Amino acid sequence: MPGRGPRPTRHTTVFAYGAAVGLAVDLLLGDPRRGHPVAAFGRAAGAVERRLWRDHRGRGALHTALCAGGTVALGALAARTVRRSRAASVALTAASVWAVVGGTTLGREARAIGGALEAGDLEVARERMPHLVGRDPQALDGPAMARAVVESVAENTSDAVVGALFWGAVAGVPGLLGFRAVNTLDAMVGHKSPRHRRFGWASARLDDLAGWPGARLTAVLAAAAGGNPRGAVRAWREDAGKHPSPNAGPVEASFAGALGVRLGGTLSYGGRVEHRPVLNGAGRAVEVTDIDRAVRLSRRVTGLTLAVCVGGRMIADAVSARKRRSA
Repeated sequence: MPGRGPRPTRHTTVFAYGAAVGLAVDLLLGDPRRGHPVAAFGRAAGAVERRLWRDHRGRGALHTALCAGGTVALGALAARTVRRSRAASVALTAASVWAVVGGTTLGREARAIGGALEAGDLEVARERMPHLVGRDPQALDGPAMARAVVESVAENTSDAVVGALFWGAVAGVPGLLGFRAVNTLDAMVGHKSPRHRRFGWASARLDDLAGWPGARLTAVLAAAAGGNPRGAVRAWREDAGKHPSPNAGPVEASFAGALGVRLGGTLSYGGRVEHRPVLNGAGRAVEVTDIDRAVRLSRRVTGLTLAVCVGGRMIADAVSARKRRSA
C-alpha cells in the first residue's frame, strides 16, 4: 500500500527478538554458574595452544584462525540448521546473546566489591577483585580498588556487551560467537607476557580490530546516557589517545567524563607496574559510591545499544529495499 515503509527483514526481526530475550535472561539469571560456553571455549583454545605453541607469530596466527574461525563456522552451521524456523532462530540468537554477554554478572561482581569496600573489609574486596580485574589486588588500597572497578565496568561494558551486540546485528549468531571468541583469545594469549609476546600478537591485533566499532559506540552512548555529556566528550577527545589500548581509551575516558571522576594512574599486573595517563584530569578521585553509578550507567548503555543496533538494522533494510526498487 502507498505510504507504508519497507518491512524489516527476517535477519532484523530475529536479531531484535532474540537479543531482547537474551538480555532479559541475562538480567534475570546472569552467567550460568556451571558449564559456561565461554569457559568451554577457553578450555578448547587452551588445548589447541598446548599443541601449537611456538615462540612465533605464525603459530599464534594459526591458533587464532583455528579457534576464532572454528567458532564462527560453528555459529554459521547452527544458524543454517534452524533457518527454516523463525522461532528456532530467535531461540538460538537468544541463547547466543545470553552466552556471550556478561552485563549482569559484571554489575554483581562490581557491587559485591563495592559493598566490601563500603564496609571497610579490604581483604574481602581483594579476594573478589580477580573475578573482575587482572590487577594484583595486594598492591591496591581501597581507593585504588574502587578506581579499578569503575575502569573495569567501563571496559567490560564494551567488551562483554556492546561489541557483541554490534557484531550480532551485523552478522547474527556467527557475529555474536565470533566476537566473544576473539575477545576471549585476547584475554588468554593477547597480553605481553614472555610466553605470549609473539604467539599472542595475532589475537591481540584481531581483538583491536573487532572491538573498534563497539568501543566507539560505547563511548558515544556513555556520553549520551551519563550525567555530563560535554564532560564525557571532552575527556574522550582530549585523553583517549593517551591510553595504551586503542579501544579501552575512548570507553574509559567517556565513562570518566560522564561520571565526573578521574581514572588512570599507576597500576600493577602480576608484579609489572604501569604508569598510565590520567583520564579526565579535571574530575575528582573515584569514591566507593561511584561503583554503583558506573554499573547503572553500564545498564543504560546496554539498553541504548539494543535500540541502536535494531534501529541500525532497520535503516539498513530500508536502504537496501530502496536500492532494489530503483535498480
